[in-house]
This record gives sequence, C-alpha cells and structure tokens, in this order.
Amino acid sequence: MIKVILGIEGMACGMCEAHVNDAIRANFTVKKVKSSHKKNQTVITAEEEPDEEKLREVITQAGYTLVSVERE
Repeated sequence: MIKVILGIEGMACGMCEAHVNDAIRANFTVKKVKSSHKKNQTVITAEEEPDEEKLREVITQAGYTLVSVERE
C-alpha cells in the first residue's frame, strides 16, 4: 500500500475538499482519499502510485494548484 500526500493550494471549504476527492476518485484507482482545506493537503492511499503528471493535470482541471507530492 502506498500513501501519497499532496500539497494543494486553493481549497477554501468542505465543498472544495469534496471536489478534489471526487476528481481523484474519477481518475485514479484509490483505496482512500481525504482532503483538508485547513492543512492544504490531500492524502491518497492506493495499491499503486498515481502518476504525478496526471495528478497535476487532474488537480489543475478541478481548479486548484498542486504544489508538492510526498510519498510514504
């Protein structure tokens, strides 16, 4: 299992979190995704690591800015 922590700018509320979560679920196979506008981050748990370029594209299309990607 892989844990990926995304730094995302532009989320302001719970609806923004849901928007990011839905965009990730629609484009990637994930076990779990949880966003926090207070922490400016999204945590993804998946069997396979998502492609960073596609993550950037999906987040940008959703109207947000991907600023960092950390793997655990």
